[in-house]
Amino acid sequence: MKIWLSLSVIYAGFFLWYTDMGGKLDSEEIEIFLEKLKKNNSSLDSQMYNSIKSFMEDDSGRQFLMVNNVDMNENPSDVDGANPGESAEQLMNRYMEHMYSQLLKRACHPIFAGRVIHPSMDLVGIEGAELWDQNALMRYKSRRAFMEIATHSDMQEKHKFKVAALEKTIAYPVETIIYLSDPRLILGLILLIVGLALELRSRSRNS
Repeated sequence: MKIWLSLSVIYAGFFLWYTDMGGKLDSEEIEIFLEKLKKNNSSLDSQMYNSIKSFMEDDSGRQFLMVNNVDMNENPSDVDGANPGESAEQLMNRYMEHMYSQLLKRACHPIFAGRVIHPSMDLVGIEGAELWDQNALMRYKSRRAFMEIATHSDMQEKHKFKVAALEKTIAYPVETIIYLSDPRLILGLILLIVGLALELRSRSRNS
């Protein structure tokens, strides 16, 4: 009994940290995030503003994955705050130094990253998307967590490194239907196996 209680406490602690229990964004939260967004980004255009506003208003309260297709800039311009002649990878690393700390403390993290090995093999209704360098999937605990990161006071200063590092990119959010690599599922299965193994060993000792 103690074994299962201990394992349940471990799982519950992880679940509560990894899952946003706050539900959907309410109108007050949305307004606060929009104000922060405008304050931190004076060049924000109306199209992007309305897109982000709609993204928050359509909140389901669930986690989502951001799909990123990336084409790196082979000859990026120099950027204030970086050393002259830095490569796209170096500039992107400067951006991600900020991102990783903000992501991880909110239970957001990369779940997949890979290098493209061939030009696009199937294109319909889109031009200029033949060549990509990398693809990555980033897990966000919720739209609330995403907006906390996007409206962080340091974001605008760091975002310029990402812009300089990229030739082009497409990023769009996806809510999972099938997600067998969800850490909550994996941890639950691991703890179940550990619990059964410990219980079996305890019974064998007592027999």
